[in-house]
Amino acid sequence: MTGIGGEAGARAARSRALAVLRVRGRALGVALLPAAAEVILLTGGATGQFAGPGWDLARWIVGGFALVVLLAAAGIALVVARARPAETPTVPVPERAAPDLYRLVRDLAERLDVPAPSAIALTPDCDSWLEERTHPAHGPPARETAAPAEVPGPVPGDDPRAPRRAETAPVLVIGSPFLWWMRVAELRAVLAPVVAGTGPSAHPDIAAARRFVRGLDAAVAVSATSGRCPLTRGVCGALGWMARLLLRACREHAVLMERGVAAAAAERAQAVDYGPRIVAQEQVGLAYAGWDRLLTKVALPAWRMGRWPSRLDAGVVAALTELSRRDRLAEGFTSRLGERPACDLLEEPGVADEAVSLLAARLFHGAPAGPVPQWSPVDWHAYPEEVVDRTWRAEAARLHRVLDALPDRPPAPGGATLARVLDHLAAPPGVPGRRMPDAEAPTAPADAPTAPADAPTTPVDALAHTDPDDPDPTTERGSALAAGLSAELAREESGVPHGATASGLGWDSSSWDDGALPLFPLQPPRTARELLVAHVTAMVCCAAVDSAGAAPGLDWLDGPTLLLGGKRAADLQPRVLTLIEEGDPAPLRDWLAAAGIRPEKPVRLG
Repeated sequence: MTGIGGEAGARAARSRALAVLRVRGRALGVALLPAAAEVILLTGGATGQFAGPGWDLARWIVGGFALVVLLAAAGIALVVARARPAETPTVPVPERAAPDLYRLVRDLAERLDVPAPSAIALTPDCDSWLEERTHPAHGPPARETAAPAEVPGPVPGDDPRAPRRAETAPVLVIGSPFLWWMRVAELRAVLAPVVAGTGPSAHPDIAAARRFVRGLDAAVAVSATSGRCPLTRGVCGALGWMARLLLRACREHAVLMERGVAAAAAERAQAVDYGPRIVAQEQVGLAYAGWDRLLTKVALPAWRMGRWPSRLDAGVVAALTELSRRDRLAEGFTSRLGERPACDLLEEPGVADEAVSLLAARLFHGAPAGPVPQWSPVDWHAYPEEVVDRTWRAEAARLHRVLDALPDRPPAPGGATLARVLDHLAAPPGVPGRRMPDAEAPTAPADAPTAPADAPTTPVDALAHTDPDDPDPTTERGSALAAGLSAELAREESGVPHGATASGLGWDSSSWDDGALPLFPLQPPRTARELLVAHVTAMVCCAAVDSAGAAPGLDWLDGPTLLLGGKRAADLQPRVLTLIEEGDPAPLRDWLAAAGIRPEKPVRLG
């Protein structure tokens, strides 16, 4: 299929669609074979050709078998036809909320001579695609217009039986960062090859082949939920086996069909905004980098404490603008900001940004931590105080709780101080970085609290999980403290149900009830050492705020930061690593003294 485009790609796609439909036809033919044999036997008996006791017995056996096969085939066909295919969680955009955006897309479809998408939705991702939502289980896509819009005339090379109304077209899913960062002309150029895909989608053979494949995929998912009843498990097992068999038979044809559709759409879109599309592709890569940095560095710390930044898309603009200011190679990007942004095509960009921001929290993180899994929004101007400072205080409090629980470490009489943490992590003289051998690890107390099965229950138990060949060195005392932090955090999160929902948004959220979340975790769970680094850094920041007049801040590219004298403290992390890895507190103490931070003063927790 390499190099196939335009009409050749469309013909290849239709050919592969017919191959998928032939698989469906063969399966139907196999299911009808016993019934055909029974018809032959009954006809022969009626005409006297197959007479006698043996033929009568054969008719009963074949008839019973044919009835069972027909019932099984009907059941499988019903499940395939009615099973609900997987649907990407998105934020629907009704036409009344974005008439200019709908107008742009319809104008683009008219220029491409393809059917316009039936609806538009937003996704918290740097991607755009067409999604079929015309399956019987979904029902027709909802529209806001009084009458369905007519699509253009027949596409060259397409079957004249192709549907003529927009309700049969797929839904256009647009990545929300594109709307906020890109200009209107850039968005139109990026969407051109995507919208061009509605042409092949309108062909009846391709549409039927896609429905068949999606139905089989959904039937496999249905078979996985078999329940406890042995009969149900048997029926679901047979259904899953048959669906997987048919999927294997048509898998290659389906893949080549989609390649042909993509090639035909790309070839058709070359005639529209080809020059601007080359420039816009640079913005796609830039938006992806900024979006990923914003989610992992800025949004994730807020999500971990149950807060969701309500203007993520506006934040990616700020992050990319900051990148333009720092990177000399990106200086030209700031001149684009004078042009009309694509988000102006929405009637209420702020409402859309809130809806997408909450969906991003649920997709990439899941339920918020805490005894009551309730999301609460936070604005960017309140982020340093509401998220950064509170996160530091919570981590500092957790650090001291674990420190109090360690053996031979009585609670500090003067309150929580940074000096106490430094003294604990400082390795004994002459043995910096020494690890605790497995044979010296003490046993867990009998009354140790329980935690999830996959998490250590006590700091001592967690030491048994420490890899002696860990490339990230940690002192013996640091390992015990890191293990305790992991266990404490696991206990806090063990009682949090996943998939919690949030309400109160102005846009429809019915499609967000998507089961267990997160669907797309941003990062793997933090290691014990990473947790220790974060908690010690938080303790230093709290001490700086309380004793040196420092302030929490937000860096659009690096996330939470400490501001000393209005400037970002960028040299703190290496000194914390030296303390944790080597047990040497001298570099950090020198840094504290230079910044005027007093480690012996009590720190406010919580």
